[in-house]
Amino acid sequence: MSEDWKNGGFGIYIHWPFCTAKCPYCDFNSHVRNNIDQKQWLKSYLTEINRVSKNTSSRFLDSVFFGGGTPSLIEPWVINDILNEIQKHWITKDNFEVTLEANPGSVDAKNFKAYRSAGVNRISMGIQSLNEKDLKALGRTHTVKEALSALEIAQQNFTAVSFDLIYARQNQNLTQWEMELNQALDLGASHMSLYQLTIEQGTAFGDRYNRGLLKGLPSDDISAELYDITSKLCEGRGFSAYEVSNYAQEGSESVHNLVYWRYGDYIGIGPGAHGRLTIDSKRYATETFLSPEEWLTKVDNQGSGESCLSELSQEQQAAEMVMMGLRLNEGVNFKRFENLSGSSFSEEKLSFLKSIQLIEQKKGNIIATFSGRKVLNSVLAELLN
Repeated sequence: MSEDWKNGGFGIYIHWPFCTAKCPYCDFNSHVRNNIDQKQWLKSYLTEINRVSKNTSSRFLDSVFFGGGTPSLIEPWVINDILNEIQKHWITKDNFEVTLEANPGSVDAKNFKAYRSAGVNRISMGIQSLNEKDLKALGRTHTVKEALSALEIAQQNFTAVSFDLIYARQNQNLTQWEMELNQALDLGASHMSLYQLTIEQGTAFGDRYNRGLLKGLPSDDISAELYDITSKLCEGRGFSAYEVSNYAQEGSESVHNLVYWRYGDYIGIGPGAHGRLTIDSKRYATETFLSPEEWLTKVDNQGSGESCLSELSQEQQAAEMVMMGLRLNEGVNFKRFENLSGSSFSEEKLSFLKSIQLIEQKKGNIIATFSGRKVLNSVLAELLN
């Protein structure tokens, strides 16, 4: 059990907490600030890298992911110095992946060349919609034209390019989404993240929804049909649904996100970043301070931005592994679950879920069927209760 993390790999997540504007659906830890001292942020990131490397420097590193916020607002020299520092502390795998999230409005051809030179080899673009009206409704500050131009710049500089779209939007029908998705599939990216719009409490959309002001959201039945169309079109164009909301051409799956879904270890650096880390045969959940200013102060004064370090029980680890792993088309391994939890899945529950065609068993793994993916929370509740 002490080496279980090796089943998933090892990655580093670096959170940049700033955006030019806050999107109304977003519940990520993002903030709008007029002045950002990038030298100060670099100093704090390097301090954290040095701190967390002490228990893990003997490991091989699969990936680094710059998320946010809008990491394409980071100066390329900051990215360069961070990656140089990381490579001083860890040995990187042959397929080492470095992803930078980018919003179309902040894409600059000169910066993208500099990011590539710094060591970034994968771009994840937050396009969200190819419909002008819906972009405005989602609070996005870019236009469709800007999105397509930014994607072209990304593809000129990087061989691995992904972009996000949100569907099940207000007043969106099946035909509209089918047309938009076909357009997206024609754009030449090798990976797409396709998410249903989720109304999160604490967001502007959540507040509007609570007041009955968010009209035109699809019914559960329409949302299910939208998911069916999404999977059918992507599979038909050579994009495998390797995860519930992620589609990739063969070999273009996200290395970093697979670390999460396969329940590997990952370090979280930056305000609000979470982590899972195995130290001395014990696995811990880590959290950092949410406020950018507080995080900076803690790192500067105390040498750590970590706000919480909690040891996870065997049962918690097994549950988390199943919750993440059942999102993947490869599923969850029986023996791994038994090694983590010290117990087995209920045969009665497995038989029940198989009888209603929500799971299947292949080569020692439990896999959610296509129908099971659409009600995954219910499948998980049944398996883990």
